[in-house]
Amino acid sequence: MARKRMPASQYVAGIRSRDRYILARAITLIESALPADQVLAEEVLEACLPATGKARRVGITGVPGVGKSSFIESLGTFLTREREETVAVLSVDPSSPVSGGSILGDKTRMESLANDDRAFIRPSASGGHLGGVARRTREAMLLCEAGGYQNVFIETVGVGQSETTVRSMVDTFLLLMLAGAGDELQGIKRGIMEMVDVLAINKADGDNRRAAERARSEYEMALHFFPAGDDNWSPRVLTCSSLSREGLGAVWETVLEHQDAIRANGFFAERRRRQALQWMQETILQGLEDDFRHDSRVKAALPPLEIDVRAGRISSFRAARNLLDLFHRKD
Repeated sequence: MARKRMPASQYVAGIRSRDRYILARAITLIESALPADQVLAEEVLEACLPATGKARRVGITGVPGVGKSSFIESLGTFLTREREETVAVLSVDPSSPVSGGSILGDKTRMESLANDDRAFIRPSASGGHLGGVARRTREAMLLCEAGGYQNVFIETVGVGQSETTVRSMVDTFLLLMLAGAGDELQGIKRGIMEMVDVLAINKADGDNRRAAERARSEYEMALHFFPAGDDNWSPRVLTCSSLSREGLGAVWETVLEHQDAIRANGFFAERRRRQALQWMQETILQGLEDDFRHDSRVKAALPPLEIDVRAGRISSFRAARNLLDLFHRKD
């Protein structure tokens, strides 16, 4: 049985008082595909909007096995305990292309941080959404900001060509890498390297320290070949260890240095204006897709057309055009 929804004012009051249970319920609301929930979610978001925009937004991505969850837990714990700041983590788990399911195990992997009163962790399924994020990650981020969280981390699915969407919703883009994992410079996509603000070589401890330092030098040299970005920031490369927690303070100071630098040159505000515009455009596209898929004529015509496309009786282009013509028909 579906959980009964609360009035918008009750969601907003709970979020503003940093009630983690109500914040989690509010994120569930905005992730819902039910039309009635979408109307309520919009009301909650609009009411929360004046309290947003003050958090540091950091996107964190990395190659498989780099230890993103361990890094985030260690960095988050550093912020909550040593700096006495609040942290919200929005982690995205990939959805299975077969079952559509997702493990959503980050609360288990970040058990210590999940039990910290100054932290909030919300795992969400990507639902097949491209860009390494879930469909409503931006909205969830705003709710966390309205809840007074000073730092919002977005942990993405992982490095890939579509990973770049996360860049359009954060202030600082942090890439985690490993040393000694093969030809790293060839294995990572150029598009991501061009957007990196901070690159951290993780697991720089024990016998791996020397390899991590060597990798740091190699990445610094490689990044010099990339053109300067619009923000005039030169990406920094550091080493750290989630296990020993060495270097975490330096990584965070570099994040702060980056945000101070782009605030000083005016790019921080410009980046957020661009992000707001891009968010509007993406929301329009999502709305159009939802309207298309919920159109009664399209829903009726889609299954037989899918059968015909699979059987080769009609081209995918003609089938798509037929569906679009049905959707645009006025009668």
